[in-house]
Amino acid sequence: MARVSQAHLDARRRQILDGAALCFARNGFHATSMQDVLKEVDLSAGAVYRYFSGKDELIGAIVAEVLGTVREVYERAARETPPPTPDVLIPRTMAQLQQERPTLLADGTWMFPRLMLQVWAETVRNEELAAVLRDGFAVVRGSWRLLVEAYKEAGLMPADADADAMARVMIAFVQGFAAQLALFGPVPEETLRDGLRALMSVQRNDQESSPEQRS
Repeated sequence: MARVSQAHLDARRRQILDGAALCFARNGFHATSMQDVLKEVDLSAGAVYRYFSGKDELIGAIVAEVLGTVREVYERAARETPPPTPDVLIPRTMAQLQQERPTLLADGTWMFPRLMLQVWAETVRNEELAAVLRDGFAVVRGSWRLLVEAYKEAGLMPADADADAMARVMIAFVQGFAAQLALFGPVPEETLRDGLRALMSVQRNDQESSPEQRS
């Protein structure tokens, strides 16, 4: 019997993950059965179960892969001199995700944001998936902290800036933007960039008024 190459195994795994992601984004996690996935990827049950034991393992693998992509983009950015500011980096990250997962749904919208909403909803009831997501976001937060330190070294941020606080806020920004894409449809990349630039241009007022002044 001819030995199956690693390239073939990797391609088959990719086929299954992409097909499952499309099913989940299109119909939702609970409305999608493994039979739906088999039909989507046009493979036998044995071929699919060789790689994944079921839906939970499939969605966990998809989540880990996406978060891995985000981590790699941020860690590469932290090594740049100077590091790209958020108005450059966030659109770059979204573009990288779209390049790696370009699939469109039947209505022409990008699959990925819808998939992310399905994942977040599932974590409310699925502790194993929630654990995967927590671990992944901890890694992404670490990548953002590296970026903040790079900003400090480049003189782009105050030395006392809270790296973890910024990491949480920037992750929330990406999550919120993905939710907008899923709920309201495509938004030009320039909107994301220009919105971030406008936010970054706001001048801080360090003289907070007293309660007496606010009354």
